[in-house]
Parts: sequence; C-alpha cells; structure tokens
Amino acid sequence: MAAEPDVRFYLGANSPSGFYSLYDQLIDPAQAEDLFLLKGGPGCGKSSLMRRVARTLSDQGLEVEYIQCSGDPDSLDAIRIPALGAAIADATAPHVLEPKFPGAAERYVNLGEFYDTPALKTIKGDIMACMSGYKGCYSRAYRCLNAAAQIGEDMRAILLTPALEAKMAKRAKGILSREVKKSGREPGRAVQRFLGAVTWQGPVCNYTTAEVLCRRIYELADTYGLAHNMLTHLAAGAMAAGYDVIVCPSPMAPDRMEHLLIPTLSLGFLSVSPALPWGKHPYRRIRIDAMADPELLHRNKARLKFSRKVSAALVEEGVESLAQAKAIHDDLEALYNPHVDFDGVYRTADEIAAELLARA
Repeated sequence: MAAEPDVRFYLGANSPSGFYSLYDQLIDPAQAEDLFLLKGGPGCGKSSLMRRVARTLSDQGLEVEYIQCSGDPDSLDAIRIPALGAAIADATAPHVLEPKFPGAAERYVNLGEFYDTPALKTIKGDIMACMSGYKGCYSRAYRCLNAAAQIGEDMRAILLTPALEAKMAKRAKGILSREVKKSGREPGRAVQRFLGAVTWQGPVCNYTTAEVLCRRIYELADTYGLAHNMLTHLAAGAMAAGYDVIVCPSPMAPDRMEHLLIPTLSLGFLSVSPALPWGKHPYRRIRIDAMADPELLHRNKARLKFSRKVSAALVEEGVESLAQAKAIHDDLEALYNPHVDFDGVYRTADEIAAELLARA
C-alpha cells in the first residue's frame, strides 16, 4: 500500500524585499508542549536530525508537517507534530527563533558541539574563502525579484478595478453560501503558511499538500495575481462560520493571499497561473482573468504580454543567483561535513524521538 503524500509548506520566502519569515507561525509557544530550537552552523546536521525524527514518528503513525527550506527545497527548516503539540526548528539565521518560555515550552539543542573544532581550525582559510560572495548572490536575487514584483504590481493596477472587486466579492459570497455552513462554534483562526517558494530550482508550489488536505479544490485561473480580494472574502467568511483556515501568501507579494485551505471542510482554493500550472482536474474552476474588464485586457494586450515576459526573465535571473548561492552553500557543507560527529547527531535525534513517542 502506497504511503500518503506528505504535508509540506514553507515558512520563509525569498521575496522582493529580502527573506520574509513566517516562523512565528510554526507553533504557538503558549500552546506547545515542546519546541526544540536547533543551533549550529553549516553542515552540522540540523536537517538530517529533523528528517530522522520525522521518519521515526511517521513510522509510528504520527502525522508530521514538513517545513522546507526556501533556499533548498530538499532541505528541512522545521517539522511539526500536531498530535503532540511539538515542533523542531532550525533556529539559526535567517529564521532566528528565540524562546518565549524557556524550558517550559522551548529548549535549545546545540549541534555545534558535534563539530571537530581542532580540525575545522586547520581549514579556516578555505571556509572564509568559500563564504565570500554568498550574501552577494542573495542580494542580487532579491533585486531581480523586486523588479519583477514591481512589474506585477503594474499589471494588477491596470486590471484590478472596483467592478472586478465587486464581481469577486459576489462570487465569494455565492461560494460561501454553498460550501460553508455555519458551525455554531466560536470564530475560527487563521495560520499562515507559504504553499510555494522561489527557489534555486525555480518557482515551485506544493500543490500536493492542498490535495492531501482538501478533497474539493477550486482552481482560480489567475494569470495576473488578482485573486487576493476573493480569497480574503472567503477566508473571512469561513472563519466567521467557525472554521480554522490556512492562509497562503504569495512569495512574490507576501501581503497578498495566493491560496486558501480549509482542512476541516476539505475545501481549498488554488490560484493557478500559466507560469506554475497545477495540472489536475479541479472540483470547480473559476476564471479570474475572464472576470476582468475585456476592454482593458484588449487595450493593454501588448503591454501585459511584454510585462509578463520581462517579469519572467527577471525571476529567471533571480533564480540563477539563488542557484549560485546554493552551489556556494554546498561547497561550504562539503568542507564541514567530514568534521561533524554524525553518530552524535543521530543519537540526539533518537533521544528526541523517544521522548516524544513516550507521551504519544
């Protein structure tokens, strides 16, 4: 029997304004039983530890939410175990986390103690040389993404009229009346997660996560990123009816909602563009593009086409810089890895897993 696909999100984004963090959304320390904050430098085994703990808990039937690294989707930045009120996070820059209730909710795990410090001192020059240029790659990537985002804002400014906003609000009201019945409970809460990211591999989106959490998915065909207003109405209506929601901002515009998931209702809304297609058959499809003023679309056809082309080229340039940063980071880890006691890292992982399973 095939295993269920994993639930995977991002809590950080390579955004037009730099690294954008939602790590305070991982777990509420006031409600958490355990939040392990991993400290340690490159190559010390943070992702390996989380992957080992996750595999152990998953093998025992516990649901694990995986938080991928926006710099490298193949690496983990955090895991959360909802049934245990527990999480483990890489608490180092750029997603620094510090305890609010030290000992009572959070605790540090120092993986730096597994470095062979005398050996690393002998290659200090190589390490310093490898680190040069790393920050510059990210700075250039962010400049490219910022330029692309400005073009995106220009396209939205052309098409997002009061008439379109009214159409989307009306459509959202109809969907809510059909899909979201009042529960009689207290208003629901929202938690934020990025469903996608701009990575060294290019723009990606974890559509599979939406499929795992939601059987019924509305596909919003949204070439120009206009769906935010509709999604805002849908999220507000669902919470007012007593349902918790997962609000998924756009990595390229973190103040704008790109997707909305309502797991309790098994209901999701995905904004899908030609640049990042979903490729599955939706429960229902809404063409946001077709709701825009056709005269505006016609009159600005050439401008919009050119803008999309330039924006895509700028994102591609940004991705190239992220790939260069990834290559530098890989070289850095290759220097560190031979001088890390991974047996010690794995023992720590097994101790954490055993402690969590003891109260499962």
